[in-house]
Amino acid sequence: MDNKIKTALQKEQQRQQDNIELIASENYTSSAVRELQGSILTNKYAEGYPGKRYYGGCENVDTIENLAIEYACQLFHCQHANVQPHSGSQANMEAYAALLNPGDRILSMDLSAGGHLSHSSPLSFISKTYDVYTYGVGENGLIDYEAIEQIAIDVQPKLIIAGASAYPRNIDFSKFRGIADKVGAYLIVDMAHIAGLVAAGLHQNPCDYADIVTSTVHKTLRGPRGGLILWNNDKYTKAINRSVFPTHQGGPLEHIIAAKAQCFYEALQPEFRDYQLQVLKNIRALAKQLQSKGIQVITGGTDNHLILVDIYNSLGITGKEAETILDKAHITVNKNTIPGETLSPMKASGIRIGSPAMTTRGFNEEDFKETGDIIYNILTNKDNNDIIEQESKKVLRLTRKYPII
Repeated sequence: MDNKIKTALQKEQQRQQDNIELIASENYTSSAVRELQGSILTNKYAEGYPGKRYYGGCENVDTIENLAIEYACQLFHCQHANVQPHSGSQANMEAYAALLNPGDRILSMDLSAGGHLSHSSPLSFISKTYDVYTYGVGENGLIDYEAIEQIAIDVQPKLIIAGASAYPRNIDFSKFRGIADKVGAYLIVDMAHIAGLVAAGLHQNPCDYADIVTSTVHKTLRGPRGGLILWNNDKYTKAINRSVFPTHQGGPLEHIIAAKAQCFYEALQPEFRDYQLQVLKNIRALAKQLQSKGIQVITGGTDNHLILVDIYNSLGITGKEAETILDKAHITVNKNTIPGETLSPMKASGIRIGSPAMTTRGFNEEDFKETGDIIYNILTNKDNNDIIEQESKKVLRLTRKYPII
């Protein structure tokens, strides 16, 4: 291995071991998932689908891809799955294209309200390809379904997108289905952030309501980086599969698909639900601890794996400042806009915090309460290097108690 690459890798390994990882979209995979990602399957080219490849020698990768499809359908109680998308954004691109023509109208969650770049950002492919209108949240930070229905009636979208990147409450997909039916629109749900909770039966399953469901396989699912498309109605099968290959992708990454299959297999085991239950307990414990210190948590709490914290109006520092200060003490978060944002996205008023990664490492409610105390002590003493160093030692004590396996 190149020494420069090896050095950077070793430093990253140490950073991950030392840090309390609170970025909501990150997690730790099993050793089996990592082994498959780095396996000889990366050597195999396999354009097409199982049984219909454009290359020979695909019998083994066909077996693995079929298992990935089988496990995904079993996990999410749906009829069809495409496991080839390289990412969540690419899965979204492929799902949109399966239903729409360029210029068609879309109604989706605004980025500032918690939506994802691939749902509505003017810089993303979606706004360059389609006519995008957005909905937000109410003053309480919650989705207002009546307001969304009125917007849908006014703009008459061909597609409504539900799902979020930074929304801490349950989403009622049945209400979105009703709105879509009222205006004759398709419904796509991006469940990337909550897929693990859905798999564990701890959040309403969008496959029961949406025309198409997209997801990533990492985040709460604890799999490799990659995308997934799910659907029930046979009439979409040809369009979705063709949109993935050959329209938007060439050869699939069979080593990643194998890792996806392993991830789905692991999520089908009984202990996966126990893990997701602990994810919920942990983030709620952290939210309550921060609130007890006078820090504002958007919507007053959480129903899922993450919280949005209004750090600017609570402590007078920006999300970017909080991210930088906490990183010095081995705590990783990300700055995030909040509803009613007054600062630029690169500064932001909030930070987004998630519990999946440290729950994987073994953190319990008491550990997350202590983490809340550490965060508060650091941010309220941001110019006191002695206190930051003192709190950093507490972080290292916690992370060494729960090493990455």
